[in-house]
This record gives sequence, structure tokens and C-alpha cells, in this order.
Amino acid sequence: MYDKNNIFAQIISGKLSSKKIYEDDKILAFHDVNPSAKIHILVVPKGEYMDYTDFITKAPTDEIKNYFAKILEIIKDLGLDEAGYSLVTNKGISAGQTVFHFHTHIMSGEK
Repeated sequence: MYDKNNIFAQIISGKLSSKKIYEDDKILAFHDVNPSAKIHILVVPKGEYMDYTDFITKAPTDEIKNYFAKILEIIKDLGLDEAGYSLVTNKGISAGQTVFHFHTHIMSGEK
């Protein structure tokens, strides 16, 4: 069951602040407050999706396409396309997921 009070839901609703780098009506991208790399951006859909499987099976096709297209746009805007980057998403506790709202990490700047 989706927790409407998870940290990302609170950031999306404006209850908690974030250092935003991109926002539209479907997604939000912001700097991770506990970065694992020199550049560490989190991208979250604004819909209530718990993980990758939930997002892919429940979100409309145009929302999925927009999500991944905007990730690429953010990567290019930050100049990471040439420098290199990692995209990470975790599903479940055993994979390291700690916030059960689907999200993607964009990381770069370190090996």
C-alpha cells in the first residue's frame, strides 16, 4: 500500500523543501540531501507509484515516456551525457529501497 506521507510525497506536495532542478506537472527532479556521488539527482514521478514495477504497469504510456525523456534532458542539461553517469532505481528492501515511492537516481562525478 502506498504511503501518502513518505518523504517524496511530502516534497512533491511542498510540505518539505528540496533543491529543485526540474519540475513539470508529472515529475520533479532535485538534489539528493545525502549524495552518494559528486552529482546525485533524484527524479520522482508525481503519481503514487511505489517502485519501478508499479510505475511501468500502472502509469499511462505518455507519462512513462515523459519520465524517461526528461531524465535524458536533465542529463544533457547537466553536461553528463559526455562525462558519463549512472541511473539507479531500487525495488524492495533487499535491493536497498528505503523510500517506497518510485524514483531514479542520476549519479556522476565519481568512479
